[in-house]
Amino acid sequence: MPNWLKFAIAFASAFVLMLAFRALAFSVYTVEGKGLQPVYISGDRLLVNKWSYGLRIDGGGIIPYSRMLRKPVQRGDIVLFDLPNDTIQGEFIARCKAVPGDTIQVQNRMVVIPGLKDCADADYYWLESIYPKNPADSRCFGFISERNIIGRVVTILYSHDDQRDFWEGYREERILQ
Repeated sequence: MPNWLKFAIAFASAFVLMLAFRALAFSVYTVEGKGLQPVYISGDRLLVNKWSYGLRIDGGGIIPYSRMLRKPVQRGDIVLFDLPNDTIQGEFIARCKAVPGDTIQVQNRMVVIPGLKDCADADYYWLESIYPKNPADSRCFGFISERNIIGRVVTILYSHDDQRDFWEGYREERILQ
């Protein structure tokens, strides 16, 4: 076998493994907006563990949704999620305030536990951003299904102010926080 073919096979294998790792295990997402300020700011690159709650299998209607090796979301976890039926495009981050079995009451857009609304329906969570004017959380959309939770935010890999030059925009104080 020629050396160039060995190199091509090794390169293709590494590329496929990298894509599988990114699709199934960990991904990097960029924070845009004020949803969890001051914890996360616009420009932060977050490492998200997609395995934290089990392997999410969403076949887009071709195969049914399932989660292998399922683990429940814990109260206080900061999670990355998308919205049902693509109500608003994109991914969002929020803190889990209530888990299945909790009861909650919303007073003046603040959650009080226990309360009146029942979160006991299996696999539904109450997710809230810290920034009160963020439109993409449970205060506006109600309970979020586990199916929409992508994974748990692990850390800030690095942060970059996209309004600044490539080299000058890095925020050294926010690396691996």
